[in-house]
Amino acid sequence: MSARTGGDALKLGFYFGEHDRHRGRFLSEAALDLFERRRLAAGVLLRGAEGFGAKHHLHSDRLLSLSEDLPLLAIAVDRAERIEPVAAELAAIAGGGLLTMERARLVGDDRRPEDEPHREVKLTVYLGRGARRGGSPAHVGVVAALHRHGVGGATALVGVDGAASGRRLRARFFSANSWVPAMVVAVGERERIAAAMRELESEEDPPLATLEAVRVCRRDGADLAEPPPPPGPEDPERWTRISVYCSERSEHGGRPLYLELIRRLRVEGAAGATALRGVWGYHGDHAPHGDRLLALRRHVPIVVSLIDTPSRSERWFEVAAELTAETGLLTAEAVPKILTLE
Repeated sequence: MSARTGGDALKLGFYFGEHDRHRGRFLSEAALDLFERRRLAAGVLLRGAEGFGAKHHLHSDRLLSLSEDLPLLAIAVDRAERIEPVAAELAAIAGGGLLTMERARLVGDDRRPEDEPHREVKLTVYLGRGARRGGSPAHVGVVAALHRHGVGGATALVGVDGAASGRRLRARFFSANSWVPAMVVAVGERERIAAAMRELESEEDPPLATLEAVRVCRRDGADLAEPPPPPGPEDPERWTRISVYCSERSEHGGRPLYLELIRRLRVEGAAGATALRGVWGYHGDHAPHGDRLLALRRHVPIVVSLIDTPSRSERWFEVAAELTAETGLLTAEAVPKILTLE
C-alpha cells in the first residue's frame, strides 16, 4: 500500500501477554505470522515496560521477579476488507487479551489532515528503525518536524517484531536491526499536524501514515477540553481509551508519574493498563528528548493507555486528571469495536 494512497482503513490492536501461547507456540509469533501471510500494509509488535490485565497481575521490566510475561501490543493497519478477516482469525486463536478495531484514515493525495472533521487528530507514522531523514534517524526527523510545527506531543516507539506487505521484520540479538519497524504517534491540532505532514510528504519516499479522531483534554496542567461524555442511548457499547503522554522523569508526589498511574489504576480495579517506553519524543512545551550516551538517568517518553467501558472510564479519567495536574498530556478516544478475549 502506498503512503500516497489515501482512504478508509482499519487499525487492529491486540493487547496480550508475552507468555501467551497457541498450540505450543508463542501467540506473538502466531500473530505476526498472520500479518505476514495476509500481506498487511504495516504490522508492529511493541513490548510494554509496565502493565497489568484483567487478572490484575503486575508485570514490569524494572524488577526481575516481575519481568516475565511483559505486556505486548500488536498493531496492524490496512483497508477494512483486509483487516477484518485477520481480526476474526486472531480472535479464534487467542486464549485471552483484548482486541480492538478502530477507524483510521490513510494520509494521501485524496485525504489530507486538514480534511478531517475533528479539530484534533492522532497521527501515526510507520517507518523503519534504520530509515534516515536529513542525516538523522527518520523517527528523530519526524518528531522534530512535529515539534517545529507546534503539535501537542509525539512519541517514537520501536518494535521488537513486525511485518510489512508480506515481509517479516523480526529483531535479532546480534544485529543493529535497522529493518525493524518503528512508529511515531502524535496528537494535536489538525492544522498543525497538516503543516508537519506537508513537510514530511515533500520527501521522495513519504512514510505510511494514518489519522484518527482524538480529544486532547489536558497539557501540562492546563485543561484544553472537557472529559469524554458519557455514552448515549444509541452507543452504550462504545468503549474509551484514555492515554497519558509523559517523560520517564515526570513525577507526581515524588514518584514517577507513569508508575503512580499504573499503581492507582490497578488498586482501584481498572480492566488493564499498559505503559510503552519510547525512544524519542516530547509532550507540551518540552524539547524532544530520549536516552543519550553517558547520561546518568533515563529521559525517554512514556505512553500509558487503558481501555474500558465509558461508565468505568469516567473514574479512570478522574485518576489520570489528578495525576497530570502539573505535567503530562492527557487524551481520550472512542474505541468503536472491542473483543474481550479473557
